[in-house]
Amino acid sequence: MTERAPSEIARETFKLLAGRKLAPTPENYIALYREIAGSPMVLPFPAEPLSQIAKALPAQNPGQQKQRALFELAVSKRDWTAVQSALVGYSGFGMPAPEAGATKVPVPSGILAPLTPEFLSQIARLIEFAMPALGTDDARFLEQAQALLSGMRHPAPDVAWVKSALANFSHRVSFAAEEQSEIKASLLHLLQLIFQNIRDLNQEDKWIRGQIETLIKSSTPPLSLRRLDDVQSLLKDVIFKQAEAKGRALEGQDQLRLLLSTFIERLSLIAESSSDFHDTIERCAKEIGAAKSIAEITPVLEATMAATHAMAEVTLKVRDELQGMRQKAVAAEQQIVQLHVELDRVSAQARHDPLTGALNRKGLDEAIEREVSNARRKKRPVCMALLDIDNFKKINDSLGHDAGDAALKHLAAVTRECLRPQDTLARYGGEEFVVLMPDTTLDPGIEAMTRLQRELSKRIFLEGEAKILITFSAGVAELATDETGMEAIKRADQAMFLAKRSGKNRVLGA
Repeated sequence: MTERAPSEIARETFKLLAGRKLAPTPENYIALYREIAGSPMVLPFPAEPLSQIAKALPAQNPGQQKQRALFELAVSKRDWTAVQSALVGYSGFGMPAPEAGATKVPVPSGILAPLTPEFLSQIARLIEFAMPALGTDDARFLEQAQALLSGMRHPAPDVAWVKSALANFSHRVSFAAEEQSEIKASLLHLLQLIFQNIRDLNQEDKWIRGQIETLIKSSTPPLSLRRLDDVQSLLKDVIFKQAEAKGRALEGQDQLRLLLSTFIERLSLIAESSSDFHDTIERCAKEIGAAKSIAEITPVLEATMAATHAMAEVTLKVRDELQGMRQKAVAAEQQIVQLHVELDRVSAQARHDPLTGALNRKGLDEAIEREVSNARRKKRPVCMALLDIDNFKKINDSLGHDAGDAALKHLAAVTRECLRPQDTLARYGGEEFVVLMPDTTLDPGIEAMTRLQRELSKRIFLEGEAKILITFSAGVAELATDETGMEAIKRADQAMFLAKRSGKNRVLGA
């Protein structure tokens, strides 16, 4: 079979196009040309359309990014097998499957809600609010965020561009958030290592250990601004009192050094005076031995008496000075002892709330650990109650924060009077208090809090001319065998919330 010339095949192709009344498109011409020539039909590789598809694929996670890059590489090599493999791999990194039992809401085609400028503006505000938490070290990330915000707030936003930019931005946000979380965790760990090292280096100083323990507790997650502010205020007061006490201790040490120096100086003076007196007496004794008449002895006796008188004056003077210095030393020693007592008191303040005198969160943690340990060891019950003052915000808003503080102190004072000596009161935060009741089961614990409510109702709180009835809602939980102290307090907190919902001024058991 002789091969036909391409020009002849081309003429027959045009005739066949006209005979079949087909449009003279490149696709129809190629198909008829290959039909006449008897060659297999091989379609051209659609590189340009596939490249456009690759650009439109979202890359919301590292897996999608990798598969999209493989897809682009397969398109550039015109490799259909690699294209298919990349698309199959990309489908595995799509949206997560819905949970079992979840209701699927069908979305009719063509009825998707448009991205309105108002909706884009809300997303832009959300991004602005979240940006401070993501740090300011990555200039490229900040530049990308500003470009996205500008595009979303454009009067006529390019929705396709916004979608693509938002997908890329969300991917960078995931990395930035993870990095900031790791930085925060590493800094907290580093701070705790520093605090623990300082504590270990100061085992003999109880007041320093008290501060360090407070710092370790305050830097343990979860953190809150109120908790950090309370600790900061307390530590400022402690640091000021320590600096004052340290200065007084140094003054006392200087007085002791001055006493020792004066004592040595006076001893030297006594020794010198004694030596002179000894020489004088020895000389007078020789003169008396050589005297031949009373007239010769008289001046020697006068010299001896004068030397003795001078020695007595020096001795008395030194005695008086040493007694005065000794009194100063005793006073300095007493002052140092008092300073150590003050430092111990300041250290104890690190465990107490400065407003109400109740234990703070650190003191509460230690008390819970102690009571739970005793309950486990002795196999005795222990109850934990959580109290929350009713309408406390109204007291603050109507009478001022000073009145609110006075109300907190009033509740703490009445509670301490009604509690048993073995019970513990702690301020849990804001207007919330915790009461630990050892050797107490649930029903007696509820009765104890109910008695406290009745006693509180008898003592009207006075603020100026205003008479205010302070009430509280409480939840009580008995420690279970398999739970921690904080878990019991959480159960008491849930019961307290139900007491609030039930009308306030109530006590419910958990």
